Amino acid sequence: MNAIKKIILTMSIISVYTANAQYHQKAEENPFSLVYDGAIIENVKGKVNIYPVTYKLNGIDIAANVYTPANYDASKKYPAITIAHPNGGIKEQTAGLYAQKLAEAGYITITADASYQGASGGEPRHTDKPQFRTEDIHGMADFISQYPGVNTSRIGALGICGGGGYTLKAVQSDKRFKAVATLSMFNSGLVRRNGFQNSQIGTIQERLKNASDARQQEAEGGEILYSGVASITDEEIAKTTTDLYREGYEYYYRTHAHPNSTFLYTTSSLMDLMTWDATDQIELINQPLLMIAGSKADTKYMTDEAFIKATNAKNKELFLIDGATHIQTYWKPEYVNQAVNKLVSFYQTNL
Repeated sequence: MNAIKKIILTMSIISVYTANAQYHQKAEENPFSLVYDGAIIENVKGKVNIYPVTYKLNGIDIAANVYTPANYDASKKYPAITIAHPNGGIKEQTAGLYAQKLAEAGYITITADASYQGASGGEPRHTDKPQFRTEDIHGMADFISQYPGVNTSRIGALGICGGGGYTLKAVQSDKRFKAVATLSMFNSGLVRRNGFQNSQIGTIQERLKNASDARQQEAEGGEILYSGVASITDEEIAKTTTDLYREGYEYYYRTHAHPNSTFLYTTSSLMDLMTWDATDQIELINQPLLMIAGSKADTKYMTDEAFIKATNAKNKELFLIDGATHIQTYWKPEYVNQAVNKLVSFYQTNL
């Protein structure tokens, strides 16, 4: 990356952080910078513990957290679960909450920041390409399969939001995963291509041209262009009509804000995102499949479509959380508890 790009990116990150600094209190107060309620504040013998780890994936430093069950004994064997975070999310938010909850149920869990995002390495920052996100899930399996106490024949996968779509893709080929589950699955390619709820079909070619131009600008050493939302006012949040984005802004920029989390992604990433779909070749999934969604989620149509297409998945089940919206499944205790209970039952049966 040349000096101009570094300056532009640094200025962008500083401005985003400054604009949202007032909302980062939870991250600053927790020693592991976790922002979810009930998060671990210290490792205590005999309880669920958290261990920040780093490892290399295709030359990039990956930052992850491993959660171990209460009374963890490395000489014993435990089932393990990889957890892929939502788009714009990081390991310290809802992915960490579910990792901690599943560790409480006896699983060794790992959740990693995606390459180019969060505390993981890779440049340009905030690159969001499906092939990288899918590879991140394979990488979590690489690492956790070698972790002391992990039973490599009992590894499961969980993907949340965009991480759910990427998990569906990863397990098509990666048969180390013996059971797969998604929560509030978001098909990133479908939405980047057609718009949310198919609202932008008429501008596909125009947006592909913009993405191509952005990549050319990068190739020539020019400014890196970003799509998405860097910061948002309370008034703008209130005017947002869709539950997903209104509640998402509240979650990421207010109640569960973290300086490593952002809605930005490189515009050039759209060249890859818009030609990708989580359901392509989904018939290759032959593992047990559980898909969880809120009954009131405006993203539920993506789970419904993927579930129907997963024709070869074993013991597949669609589980709806009554009354929940997409973002509410990230944090609201009564909905999280329902999801966790269902996940535990699923993994106990199929791992």
